[in-house]
Amino acid sequence: MFETKSRGDWVGYFSVLGRSMLFFEIEKDKADATPSATYAVFGRDPRVAGGRIWAVYTEGMLPAPEPHRVFDWNRLEWFAKVWDPADPPMIVVNPGSPCEAFLPSAPPHSATWAQYGTQAPALRESMRLRTLRVGGPLHGTVAHGLACGGLLCVNNGSFWNAMAWHGTGYPDERKRLREWWGITTREEWLTCLRDLLACEQHSSVWDFVLDLRRTIARDFGGHVDTGYWRQAAANVIRARSEGSVVVSEDGVTRTEPRPESEVEARIEGVQRLIGRITRYEARMRADGVLDGSRYVTSVDAWDLGRASKMARWGLGTRYGTLAEAESAVVRAGRAAALSYKSWQDFSAGYILGRSLHFDDEEFGDWYQNTVEAHHILMSDPGSPWLNIPFRHH
Repeated sequence: MFETKSRGDWVGYFSVLGRSMLFFEIEKDKADATPSATYAVFGRDPRVAGGRIWAVYTEGMLPAPEPHRVFDWNRLEWFAKVWDPADPPMIVVNPGSPCEAFLPSAPPHSATWAQYGTQAPALRESMRLRTLRVGGPLHGTVAHGLACGGLLCVNNGSFWNAMAWHGTGYPDERKRLREWWGITTREEWLTCLRDLLACEQHSSVWDFVLDLRRTIARDFGGHVDTGYWRQAAANVIRARSEGSVVVSEDGVTRTEPRPESEVEARIEGVQRLIGRITRYEARMRADGVLDGSRYVTSVDAWDLGRASKMARWGLGTRYGTLAEAESAVVRAGRAAALSYKSWQDFSAGYILGRSLHFDDEEFGDWYQNTVEAHHILMSDPGSPWLNIPFRHH
C-alpha cells in the first residue's frame, strides 16, 4: 500500500485495500453482550471538517492490544453498505501512517472506492507463509516460540510472528475459543494453556506407546520391529494388570488384578494404535516429512504448537495480557527444544498428533493441509524454520 501510494497509483492502492481485512474499533461491553451485532467506535481527527472520523486499519497496522480496546473487521464494500447519515463524514485508513488515505463515507462518493471491494477475489488464497516485517520479532527466544505455532499459522493464514495478536478480530477470536475449545473465561484459558505447556492435552496412551518404542530403540540400537513393539506393549500391559503390593507411609496396600477381558481389550486398543502410528509414519516418509528410517519420538509438539497459538488467542480474546502471552510463547519454545532435535522432528511430532486426534486414518484435509504447511515452512526462504536455530547453544 505504501508503494502504490508513494507513486500515486490510487487504482493499485484501492485494489490492495479491496483484498484486505479492514479492522475498526468496537465497543467491548456490547460485543460481549451481543456478539452478533457490531458497535463501531468512531474517532476524532482535527484535519477533517467536524472532526469525526471512522478509523480503519489493515492487519499489520493495528495498535498493540489493550484490555478495553477491541477490534472487528470487514471488507471495503461493507463500509459503504452500512453507511448511516449519522456516521462520520470521513473514513481514514491507517490514520497517522505513511499509507494513510481519506475516503468520503457518504454516497455518491463512496461508490468510487467501494467498487474495488466487489472486484476483489475470494479471501481463501492458497496456503502461504505470512510474516510481519515491521512489528513482529524475527529472531530470538520470542520468535522461536512463535515459530512453534508456524504450522497452525500457515494453515489459518495468519502472521506467524504477530505477538501483538488481534487475529481475525475480537468477536471471531472469542467464538473460536468457545466453539473449538469450550473456553469462555480467563480461568478456563489459563487452565488450558497450562495443560498444553505441560503436554497434557493429548492421550496418555499415545505417550505410552511412543515412550516404549524409544526405550526399545535405546536398548537395541535404533531400528524397532513393529511386531516386537506390539508384543512388548502387550507384555507391559499384562505385567501392570496383575495386581501388586504397594508400600507407602500408610502401610501396605494391595491392588487387585484387572479382569482378563479388560486387559485384552486394552492390549487390542494399544496394538491398533501402534498400527495407526506406523501407517502414518510410512505415509509421512512417502510425503517427505520423515527421512528414511526416522520415526516420531513424541507428540508433545502437537500440544506445544497449540500452546504457542493458545497464548496468542488468549490475547485476542483479552483473557490474558501481552506479557502473559509472551511468557507462554517463550515457554512453549523452550519445552520444544527439550523434546526435539530439529524443526523437522518437531513438525513430524505435531503432524502425527494432529492426525491421530482428527484425521481417523482418512489422510484427508487434517493430514494433507498440515503436510502442505510443513513443506512451505521447510522451503520458503523467509521461513522462521530456516532462519531460527531450533536449539540455541
